[in-house]
Amino acid sequence: MEAAAASTEIWVLGWSVVFLLVHILVQALSLDLAGDLGIKYLLGPRDEQRTSRSVVAGRLQRSLNNMLETYPAFVALALALAVTGKTGGLGATGALVWIAARMVFTLFYVAGVPVLRTLAWFVSIFGLVLMVVRLMT
Repeated sequence: MEAAAASTEIWVLGWSVVFLLVHILVQALSLDLAGDLGIKYLLGPRDEQRTSRSVVAGRLQRSLNNMLETYPAFVALALALAVTGKTGGLGATGALVWIAARMVFTLFYVAGVPVLRTLAWFVSIFGLVLMVVRLMT
Protein backbone atom coordinates (compact mmCIF):
# COMPACT_ATOMS: atom_id res chain seq x y z
CA MET A 1 0.00 0.00 0.00
CA GLU A 2 1.43 3.35 -1.01
CA ALA A 3 1.37 6.15 1.54
CA ALA A 4 -0.76 9.12 0.61
CA ALA A 5 0.63 12.64 0.84
CA ALA A 6 -0.15 14.24 4.16
CA SER A 7 -3.12 16.54 3.99
CA THR A 8 -3.38 19.86 5.77
CA GLU A 9 -5.61 18.20 8.36
CA ILE A 10 -2.99 15.53 9.11
CA TRP A 11 -0.23 18.13 9.15
CA VAL A 12 -2.21 20.18 11.70
CA LEU A 13 -2.89 16.99 13.67
CA GLY A 14 0.85 16.41 13.95
CA TRP A 15 1.46 19.98 15.10
CA SER A 16 -1.43 19.71 17.54
CA VAL A 17 0.40 16.84 19.25
CA VAL A 18 3.50 19.05 19.52
CA PHE A 19 1.35 21.85 20.95
CA LEU A 20 -0.28 19.48 23.44
CA LEU A 21 3.08 18.12 24.61
CA VAL A 22 4.50 21.62 25.04
CA HIS A 23 1.38 22.65 26.95
CA ILE A 24 1.70 19.64 29.27
CA LEU A 25 5.40 20.27 29.87
CA VAL A 26 4.96 23.99 30.56
CA GLN A 27 2.08 23.25 32.93
CA ALA A 28 4.14 20.64 34.78
CA LEU A 29 7.15 22.96 34.99
CA SER A 30 4.95 25.75 36.33
CA LEU A 31 4.14 23.59 39.35
CA ASP A 32 7.82 22.97 39.99
CA LEU A 33 8.78 26.62 39.50
CA ALA A 34 6.00 27.83 41.78
CA GLY A 35 7.74 25.89 44.53
CA ASP A 36 4.75 25.84 46.86
CA LEU A 37 3.93 22.12 46.46
CA GLY A 38 7.39 20.76 47.14
CA ILE A 39 9.47 18.39 45.08
CA LYS A 40 8.52 15.39 47.24
CA TYR A 41 4.84 15.94 46.44
CA LEU A 42 5.47 16.54 42.73
CA LEU A 43 7.53 13.35 42.39
CA GLY A 44 5.12 11.27 44.47
CA PRO A 45 1.68 9.79 43.74
CA ARG A 46 -0.11 13.07 44.66
CA ASP A 47 -2.69 11.27 46.79
CA GLU A 48 -3.39 14.43 48.81
CA GLN A 49 -4.80 16.46 45.85
CA ARG A 50 -2.93 19.67 46.69
CA THR A 51 -3.18 22.66 44.38
CA SER A 52 -0.60 25.31 43.69
CA ARG A 53 -1.16 28.84 44.94
CA SER A 54 0.45 30.13 41.73
CA VAL A 55 -2.05 31.99 39.56
CA VAL A 56 -0.15 31.09 36.38
CA ALA A 57 0.09 27.39 37.31
CA GLY A 58 -3.67 27.35 37.93
CA ARG A 59 -4.39 29.05 34.62
CA LEU A 60 -2.12 26.63 32.77
CA GLN A 61 -3.93 23.68 34.36
CA ARG A 62 -7.39 25.04 33.54
CA SER A 63 -6.29 25.91 30.00
CA LEU A 64 -4.96 22.37 29.53
CA ASN A 65 -8.21 20.90 30.86
CA ASN A 66 -10.12 23.07 28.40
CA MET A 67 -7.90 21.90 25.53
CA LEU A 68 -8.54 18.28 26.44
CA GLU A 69 -12.30 18.84 26.23
CA THR A 70 -12.26 19.57 22.48
CA TYR A 71 -9.06 17.79 21.44
CA PRO A 72 -10.72 14.37 20.95
CA ALA A 73 -13.24 15.95 18.57
CA PHE A 74 -10.45 17.57 16.57
CA VAL A 75 -8.47 14.32 16.34
CA ALA A 76 -11.56 12.37 15.28
CA LEU A 77 -12.49 14.94 12.65
CA ALA A 78 -8.97 15.19 11.21
CA LEU A 79 -8.72 11.42 10.93
CA ALA A 80 -12.25 11.04 9.55
CA LEU A 81 -11.54 13.63 6.86
CA ALA A 82 -8.32 11.85 5.91
CA VAL A 83 -9.90 8.37 5.86
CA THR A 84 -12.88 9.48 3.79
CA GLY A 85 -10.72 11.42 1.36
CA LYS A 86 -12.54 14.65 2.16
CA THR A 87 -9.44 16.64 3.05
CA GLY A 88 -8.95 20.18 1.88
CA GLY A 89 -11.39 23.03 1.53
CA LEU A 90 -13.45 23.72 4.63
CA GLY A 91 -11.85 20.84 6.50
CA ALA A 92 -8.35 22.19 6.04
CA THR A 93 -9.48 25.71 6.86
CA GLY A 94 -11.25 24.45 9.97
CA ALA A 95 -8.17 22.57 11.16
CA LEU A 96 -5.96 25.64 10.72
CA VAL A 97 -8.52 27.88 12.43
CA TRP A 98 -8.84 25.40 15.31
CA ILE A 99 -5.12 25.15 16.09
CA ALA A 100 -4.48 28.88 15.69
CA ALA A 101 -7.43 29.72 17.94
CA ARG A 102 -6.33 27.13 20.54
CA MET A 103 -2.87 28.69 20.68
CA VAL A 104 -4.31 32.18 21.03
CA PHE A 105 -6.79 30.92 23.64
CA THR A 106 -3.95 29.44 25.69
CA LEU A 107 -1.91 32.64 25.57
CA PHE A 108 -4.92 34.76 26.52
CA TYR A 109 -5.92 32.35 29.30
CA VAL A 110 -2.46 32.33 30.88
CA ALA A 111 -2.22 36.13 30.55
CA GLY A 112 -5.63 36.54 32.20
CA VAL A 113 -7.32 38.25 29.23
CA PRO A 114 -11.05 37.57 29.82
CA VAL A 115 -13.16 38.56 26.79
CA LEU A 116 -10.66 37.87 24.03
CA ARG A 117 -9.97 34.46 25.57
CA THR A 118 -13.63 33.55 25.22
CA LEU A 119 -13.74 34.84 21.64
CA ALA A 120 -10.71 32.68 20.80
CA TRP A 121 -12.54 29.67 22.26
CA PHE A 122 -15.57 30.36 20.04
CA VAL A 123 -13.29 30.67 17.01
CA SER A 124 -11.79 27.26 17.82
CA ILE A 125 -15.28 25.78 17.99
CA PHE A 126 -16.06 27.41 14.65
CA GLY A 127 -13.01 25.60 13.23
CA LEU A 128 -14.44 22.29 14.41
CA VAL A 129 -17.80 23.17 12.87
CA LEU A 130 -16.11 23.81 9.52
CA MET A 131 -14.52 20.38 9.73
CA VAL A 132 -17.88 18.74 10.53
CA VAL A 133 -19.52 20.53 7.59
CA ARG A 134 -16.80 19.26 5.25
CA LEU A 135 -17.12 15.73 6.60
CA MET A 136 -20.91 15.66 6.31
CA THR A 137 -21.20 17.11 2.81
